[in-house]
Amino acid sequence: MMLHKKCVGVIGATSLIGEYLLPLLVDKGYEVVAFSREELHVKSSAVGPVEWQWLSGLQSVEIHKRKKQINYWISLAPIRALPEYFSFLLDYGAKHVVAVSSTSRFTKEDSPDAAEKKLARNLAENEERLIAWAGKENLTFTILRPTLVYALGLDRNVSVIASFIQRFSFFCVFGDARGLRQPVHAQDVALACAEALSAEAAKNRCYNISGGEIISYRKMVNRIFAALEKKPRFVKFPLWLFRLAVFILRIFPHYRQWSVAMAQRMNEDMVFDHTEASRDLHFFPRGFRPVREDLPEA
Repeated sequence: MMLHKKCVGVIGATSLIGEYLLPLLVDKGYEVVAFSREELHVKSSAVGPVEWQWLSGLQSVEIHKRKKQINYWISLAPIRALPEYFSFLLDYGAKHVVAVSSTSRFTKEDSPDAAEKKLARNLAENEERLIAWAGKENLTFTILRPTLVYALGLDRNVSVIASFIQRFSFFCVFGDARGLRQPVHAQDVALACAEALSAEAAKNRCYNISGGEIISYRKMVNRIFAALEKKPRFVKFPLWLFRLAVFILRIFPHYRQWSVAMAQRMNEDMVFDHTEASRDLHFFPRGFRPVREDLPEA
């Protein structure tokens, strides 16, 4: 425990990573102020001695009334939204900001899907905006880029695959689905966020945060089948049929992020070295062994 508690502000506190991060910060002795736009969820949340603030608007007047100094920040909100909070962070006296981005800035930059390419461009641009702003305001930053984050049945990666399997009892693949992946558990990302608050070596650095095991896309799906206690069943789709399937599936909200480009990437390697994160952030993530609690309810 710390002799003098440091106050940490967490933006996007009700996110998947936030579910693990808030109790972790409390255990480490931080005073935690959690910010969220989801008022109803916040009101029902009880994560130890955490102070909740609802972001109905970023009114500086209210901030000055409270006169609370928060020098350390973790942003779990999409990094494209972070520039909205720059003035807000300065009003609170921010000195160091840890922001979560994504390796999608690299894996989707050459995607044939326009929306995915735009996402990659937005990630890169807003990382650069954070870096430029921090330099201008004499702040320090750490940017973390996780790979496929999963846990609690709340993610848009592993959990979407699990949901498809639960609904249809099979999974469709394009080609052999041999592209390599490194799913990373949300709790491991939360641990990296907490370490980045105080690690001197991590100041003004960017890190790729990947899972502890490299496996093929097909093996990843096999392990999801196993966690669901279902026999693996794969259906190999030609690209034209996958395109039709994606068109139909997008009717359902859970599958609106699916694209034909996603199918093509099943055979592309998406591997990221996290050696630097292990060195500077004591980041030693688990292998991909999902349990039932990591997946959505049937």
